[in-house]
Amino acid sequence: MGVFDTDGTDASGHEQVVFCQDRQTGLKAIIGIYSTALGPALGGTRFYPYESEADALADVLKLSQGMAYKNALAGLDLGGGKAVIWGDPARVKSEGLLRAYGRFVESLHGRYYTACDVGTYVPDMDVIARETRYVTGRSVEHGGAGDSSILTAWGVFQGMRAAAEHTWGSPTLAGRTVGIAGLGKVGKYLAGHLIDDGATLVATDVNETARAWARATYPQISLVADVQELITSDIDVYAPCALGGALNDDTVPALRASLVVGGANNQLAHPGIEKTLAERGILYAPDYVVNAGGVIQVADEIEGFNFERAKLRATGIFDTTKRILALADEEGVAPAVAADRLAEQRMAEVGRLRAIYLG
Repeated sequence: MGVFDTDGTDASGHEQVVFCQDRQTGLKAIIGIYSTALGPALGGTRFYPYESEADALADVLKLSQGMAYKNALAGLDLGGGKAVIWGDPARVKSEGLLRAYGRFVESLHGRYYTACDVGTYVPDMDVIARETRYVTGRSVEHGGAGDSSILTAWGVFQGMRAAAEHTWGSPTLAGRTVGIAGLGKVGKYLAGHLIDDGATLVATDVNETARAWARATYPQISLVADVQELITSDIDVYAPCALGGALNDDTVPALRASLVVGGANNQLAHPGIEKTLAERGILYAPDYVVNAGGVIQVADEIEGFNFERAKLRATGIFDTTKRILALADEEGVAPAVAADRLAEQRMAEVGRLRAIYLG
């Protein structure tokens, strides 16, 4: 199957899609650049055992578009991109593979900056950086920001506070029950913020290591068997913090929460789900708005990382979320539609300035 033979996946909106292969290390990667209207594209590298090349391509196209919108609403002068490495990281990840991938990133000459995502971690970024300058999410020892999940979770918490104020009149989760699906990189930090804020937590994770961490660190968390049990529990807020597609034709009708605010990317399984949520009276805070703390953190590395500066900008997700929810009410549209409009407006207005010749 060719790289663009995707059974209907449309790559026409993207500026550039690059297929990268190194047979000796087993590297198979796709880099998607959706837009550089605001600046060089920034987005993480996902290392995942997709069923097919078509699945990998479909994911990178969707994720890179989401990054363009996320970076725009985060107020960054950065475009949107993403990369996927096709394979099981537990089996095929190696120094050689990561460095080969780094050389492909370097070959784009700064059109794309990479960072961590599912299946890639800070030490991996340090390895990739041995072959390219265009990498963020590096270790503190190498001048980077370290774990970007820290500010991702902080931003999700701020978005959740904004949604709580919009719905219940007070920017706190105290006295509310929050269901977290996924206690990995982001979910574990989010759990800490919510507990400190006085929330009651219900959670699930497919990984026994994550469940063991929760039992040892926060024994007050009520662990349930799976997502189905979680979403049908008596929860006020649902926080999807694992892979995308969490809000679909099966989960939304069963969901008992009043709010959905989570760290996962691409939570809406397909267009129209946001309308189903609205019809059920469930307020959805767009994922790419509330989970932008991580990209804010790694983007700060480009100018020399300062944690307090990055955290202050990530705290602004509270105000951005409030603005979008208010705009959605004013215009009578779903919050996801309001967020898209604001992102597209900024990309058009600021991106247009690049047409002014500077000589």
